[in-house]
Amino acid sequence: MRELPPDPTTTDAQEAPPAGAPRETSRTENTREVSPTGEDAQVIVVGAGPAGSSAAYHLARAGVDVILLEKARFPREKVCGDGLTPRAVHQLIRMGVDITAPGWTRSRGMRWVAGEHRVHIDWPALGRYPDFGLSRSRHDFDDILARHAVAAGARLYSGWKAERPLTDRAGRVTGVAASSDSPDVPEPVDFRAPVVIAADGASARLALALGLDRDPRRQIATAARRYYRSPERSREEYLELWADLRYPDGGPYLPGYGWIFPMGDGRVNVGLGALPHRRHGKADLRATLDQWLARTPEGWGLREENAEGPVRSAALPLGFNRHPLYARGLLLVGDSGGMVSPWNGEGIAQAMEAGEVAAGAAALALAHAKGPRREQVLRGYPVEMNRRWGRYYRLGNTAADLIFSRSGFQPVLNRHVMGSPFLLNTLARLLTDLTDKPSRDVIDHVLNTAFRLVPAPKPGPARRGARKR
Repeated sequence: MRELPPDPTTTDAQEAPPAGAPRETSRTENTREVSPTGEDAQVIVVGAGPAGSSAAYHLARAGVDVILLEKARFPREKVCGDGLTPRAVHQLIRMGVDITAPGWTRSRGMRWVAGEHRVHIDWPALGRYPDFGLSRSRHDFDDILARHAVAAGARLYSGWKAERPLTDRAGRVTGVAASSDSPDVPEPVDFRAPVVIAADGASARLALALGLDRDPRRQIATAARRYYRSPERSREEYLELWADLRYPDGGPYLPGYGWIFPMGDGRVNVGLGALPHRRHGKADLRATLDQWLARTPEGWGLREENAEGPVRSAALPLGFNRHPLYARGLLLVGDSGGMVSPWNGEGIAQAMEAGEVAAGAAALALAHAKGPRREQVLRGYPVEMNRRWGRYYRLGNTAADLIFSRSGFQPVLNRHVMGSPFLLNTLARLLTDLTDKPSRDVIDHVLNTAFRLVPAPKPGPARRGARKR
């Protein structure tokens, strides 16, 4: 383990920026040279999105020598709604990110739209999470997180794509072979470490190479988004969600919702996410988006002439749709482990939290010599993730299968629910997983009791078809 210089501003390393952290307006630079014989570390993290940068940050703060590989170069685009719930804000605070710096837009809560009903739901004042959300473009959000990991001591190699895992004779992962986007490095280079964390997104290249296939019983949603210039909506205090969208040309209700999230810079992020409909299959998201925006007031500016950039789309792997989350030296975090919430399609908070948990497991494992005890600690990672989200995701997967994929949110947001503040706040906290433990109020008690009644799923075993390489 390497010893990091002390941070003179705090005694809690997780709650304040690391010493010497750069200003939020700078950009991540990569000037590292790679040895022709490869690079060694204690942990290699593949992917510098929210999951990977979170894992690398917490590992570095624990004194672990960690390499962070990222195939792109910052800043870069990512398909995302750019809206952050209090769970995500909590993780940013734990990483010491300065959320008061320019570029962050705060939200008071959510505005739900269903037919003629419009309701405002403020983020709850809990002891566990802040009572506000944020918006920030993924164009520089990921860059900020990666810079915090670097400032903590992680070694970032951008422009390096992990091609395949390296394994020993027993099939255990010992690193990754990665190729550079530089013409000066024409051949793949080996990055070696006893623990590898896969944060390589929905493609899950490393997991697939080990035979860790997606669970076909789990849903995969699709999201599409576009930016619009809309000064009127850009400084809104609420994240707006529309639950009454339909398939084009008068089809059934979309099994998902649309969003309008303020960016605070004269733009809004507009998009929609949906499951495949049980009877009608996947929706044409572009056509659905056009049909929806035509309903919005002209003054909002959500028209083609005000659009910035194309419509971009991406897959959302839901509800632990890949297992096991740990196998033979490889830990899966974020989208590679299918950690997007089946309740609302949120993934950033889950990715960052899983990154922190994976970092803790890896750091503890490395405190033990290579052998059974280290392996036992690493196997505790999926157990901990199952403890945190197993019941909640199991209930969410059931709701997605039986309700959302058949008729969307419209039946849930009926006039009785929309007219009851208690039911609205209960539903909002259910969908966003915002409860205190132990319970602080009646809603906490109702939800925490309901989760306890759900049978706990067991961490998924390795699939029988898993391949060793």
